Parts: sequence; structure tokens; C-alpha cells
Amino acid sequence: MAVCDVCFRHCDIGEGRTGACGARTCRDGEVVPENYGRITGIALDPIEKKPLARFYPGSKILSVGSYGCNLFCPFCQNYDISRSDGSGFDRVTAPEELAGLAVTYRGRGNIGVAYTYNEPTISYEFVRDTARIVKSNGMKNVLVTNGSASLAVLEEIIPYIDAMNVDIKSMSDKTYREVLGGDLASVKAFIERAFRDCHVELTMLIVPGMNDSVDEMREAAKWISGIDDSIPLHITRFFPRYRLTDRNATDAGLIYELAGVAGERLKYVYTGNC
Repeated sequence: MAVCDVCFRHCDIGEGRTGACGARTCRDGEVVPENYGRITGIALDPIEKKPLARFYPGSKILSVGSYGCNLFCPFCQNYDISRSDGSGFDRVTAPEELAGLAVTYRGRGNIGVAYTYNEPTISYEFVRDTARIVKSNGMKNVLVTNGSASLAVLEEIIPYIDAMNVDIKSMSDKTYREVLGGDLASVKAFIERAFRDCHVELTMLIVPGMNDSVDEMREAAKWISGIDDSIPLHITRFFPRYRLTDRNATDAGLIYELAGVAGERLKYVYTGNC
């Protein structure tokens, strides 16, 4: 039995069992990432798909993901891996191998590696070990995250991360707690700390009936501008997915309206999925 300190949950994990994320396990009394190097998806993507609008635009990045997540978003677009137990993904890719692959794609416009698709911080050791090599090769590291990791974990990886996109899913503590199984305060602290040392962009998916009010967007823009009004915000449109197939896609007109509201305080606001 051991306590995992990777995120706000502090799961008490029995020997051979896994925590709430489904990817950290207790082995010989120590919590370790069961998904270390177990890749479920890999692709050479445009950097804009992360989404990053103001970090090496026009370039490409090698995107990789594993399985597991420490949130339970009912609208997850990658639920097949975020809620996977890892079955069928037994091959382990070493950090050296992944970093080497990134180098081979330089000729195709690749600038580095993006840790994405599932929640990368639950296997922060793999991110840290790979990112260190990637950086030593003169390439970039990008983290696409829900920001629900402890500051201790962030300190482990931030020396090697050049940019990140953080999903801030709502400005409501209640929504984070009751809908997502998360903790808003942890996400805010993560973003504030990350901004000090790397390029940060934020994404808010607008889900009808959850976070789609003008008042909530005003609150989000006010909080973000309090850190720095140059932090880019991506406001994206929801489509029915996973456990939220009982509601319509977000009205595109609302996305543009909310972008206008955010633009009253923020310099860079982008719309997505419209």
C-alpha cells in the first residue's frame, strides 16, 4: 500500500492495484507508472492541432500518447484510451527511441515531441525522461494537459517543457468536482506556475448547459488576464461524444459571441471546431 502524490486525489493504492487514473500502480510498496512508454497513438501533426496558435506556427510536431486519465469528463473525445486499462498496448517504447524518432522527422518539419491524447502527467516520469533527451537534441517539448497534476510533478518536468496547452474546462468549483471529478484550484495553480517558465495557451471547450454562459466566460477572461492578458485562449465547440450524446453541438454563433466577450480582456482569442 502506498499513496500517490501525482495529483490532488492522493490515491491510496494497494499492492498490484491501480489508482483512479488507471495507469499508476503500487509495486513493491512504491507507486510507479504502469503505462511508462506504452504508446497508444503517434502521429506527425501540425502544431496548430495541439492547439497552439503562437508557438512555431506552420511547423509540425510528433504527437504521442499512452492511456489513463485522472479526470472523468463525460464528453471526452479520447475516452477509448483515457479510460483504457492498457490491454493490447504491451510494447514499451524507450525514451531514447522516441526522441530518436523525433529527430528522423526533422526533414518533414518536425520541431520535437508533444505529449498528448491521454493525460501525460500521470506518467510524468516518461515525459521527463524523454523530454530531457529531446531537448538535448535541440528540439522542443510540448505538453497537452488537463493541468490536474501537483506542483511537485510540474517542477520535475518544467525544465524540459517549452510550451503547453492546458484545458481549463470550467470556472466553477462545483462543475469540476461533480461533473469532471476534478479540482479547479489545482488547475489554476498549475497554470500560474507553468506560465512563469514556458509558453502557455489555454483551451475551453464550451459544453451546452455546463460552461456556456457569458458570465462564466467573463470570469475566465478576467482570471486569465490577471496572470497575463497575452495568454492565448482557444474557445472550442462541443460535439456529442462519449456519455454526452443527449445534447446538441454547441451553437457556432455562441462560440463567436463568447470569443468576443473574452476578447474584451485578452489579446489573443481563437475559435475552434466551428
